[in-house]
Amino acid sequence: MKLVTVLLPEAYLEGLDELVRRNMYPSRSNVIRSAVRDLLKQELWGNKREK
Repeated sequence: MKLVTVLLPEAYLEGLDELVRRNMYPSRSNVIRSAVRDLLKQELWGNKREK
């Protein structure tokens, strides 16, 4: 894996931390990887849409 640094609004970080607190994910990194994977599935790898 590669390290990527991003700047996020405080509200986003609070949301990530809440998901971790609820034991839905083991870490912030896991939440972010899951969200990026879902976005790529939807936008690139899912049903191919014609533009």
